[in-house]
Amino acid sequence: MTAQAPKPISALEALERAQWIAFAPFVFQAARVLRDRGILLAIEQSKDGLTLEEVAAAAGLPIYGTRVVLEAGLGIGLVAEVEGRYRITKTGVYVQHDAMTRANFDFTRDVNYHGIAALDAAVASGKPEGLKVFGEWSTVYEGLAQLPESVRKSWFGFDHYYSDGAFGAALPLVFAGKPRRLLDIGGNTGKWAIACMKHDPDVEVTLMDLPGQLRNAEQNLREAGLLARARFLEADLLDERTLIPAEFDAIWMSQFLDCFSEAEIVSILRRCVAATGPNCRIYILEAFWDRQRFAAASFCLQMTSLYFTAVANGTSQMYRSTTFLACLHAAGLEVEREYDDLGVSHTLLVCRPRPM
Repeated sequence: MTAQAPKPISALEALERAQWIAFAPFVFQAARVLRDRGILLAIEQSKDGLTLEEVAAAAGLPIYGTRVVLEAGLGIGLVAEVEGRYRITKTGVYVQHDAMTRANFDFTRDVNYHGIAALDAAVASGKPEGLKVFGEWSTVYEGLAQLPESVRKSWFGFDHYYSDGAFGAALPLVFAGKPRRLLDIGGNTGKWAIACMKHDPDVEVTLMDLPGQLRNAEQNLREAGLLARARFLEADLLDERTLIPAEFDAIWMSQFLDCFSEAEIVSILRRCVAATGPNCRIYILEAFWDRQRFAAASFCLQMTSLYFTAVANGTSQMYRSTTFLACLHAAGLEVEREYDDLGVSHTLLVCRPRPM
């Protein structure tokens, strides 16, 4: 997929965009108040719109505070004013109800808003300097189980929104090879393992992840009544001494390798190659910003890269496909098949060791 040249814009349009960038934190916080205080919802539910006084009463806020955020909402385009009455716009409806917008919004509000201020330091140091707002860990994954519940909820909401939509499309592609034993590296909350076991009543799934994530996954599998066909393997894949077991028919990694630098991706995949028998396939589900159908999707992924830099680990990103495929080649893999446009934004790569 070849990137398209940007459409030319006028000097006035360019200047307007520059002001949106300059005031971006103000835009976000005003939109947050309008959504989280119930202002947008109250306006939407009114057939004829609401006056300033009626909005203030519905939100339980003073007139002054209500007025300044509503007038900001006019500039942002979340509300419109018609004959003294405020009405919600299409953009306001998306902010209020759209699942992708809500996942992105909450992720920004709870996980990233304070930490992203350390982006400059993170770019220079290669460390997640913004993670310090939550605790003294080297990566967010080490502290994930200890983050405040509201932060964890938004983190998993964001992660699951993008991955879960692709699982249904990926399942028949993976199970066309009828794997009996599947290794889920980076098993996270166990959602993929649960989906696999429900899809195929005979498959056994081993989840390989950090201890905190495995405890969460084990509880979810227990609640799903699927614990008997699950195995758990504690591992830190950043440690190059950590080997991948060799007794599996399929190795699965979903939104996992984007959590690592290019050198770390190559290291992990080389260990996968060493564990891969002649009939084993490696399935990699990732979202590449240069393979998106819509500019908004590419934008979301490019911005998400800054979370990895400032908060998650300081070294990884949502990759361009060519950069990622170069890592596969360096690790000794070849792509046997690839499927774009799974779910919201994902590509499934079906890989095997490259013949020597």
